[in-house]
Amino acid sequence: MSHLHENAEVSDFQRRVYEATMEIPRGRVTTYKWLGLSIGCHSPRAIGQALRRCPFDSIPCHRVIATGPRVGGFAGADAGPDITHKTQLLEAEGLRFEDGLIQDKSRLFTFGLE
Repeated sequence: MSHLHENAEVSDFQRRVYEATMEIPRGRVTTYKWLGLSIGCHSPRAIGQALRRCPFDSIPCHRVIATGPRVGGFAGADAGPDITHKTQLLEAEGLRFEDGLIQDKSRLFTFGLE
């Protein structure tokens, strides 16, 4: 947790989510479920809420997608320009989506849990 601002007003749970999110390599994605399992949380919704409230620009929240694996939400939105932006960020990292689904499932990062 040393690279997150210690004085930021985030809960211990949020810090764990953000630290785990930083482990996702560029060009890879994980799901809310896998991210949750990596920190011992069984609620993908709680993971999504923590990411939605992330105050750190350095956390690659765009690398967390929905089960399917599909793009999912971003910045609290399920559609519109925020999702377009998320897709563009992921495409810039080499990922490809068709009809909202990731085309290369080998890009899924499971934190070594699978």
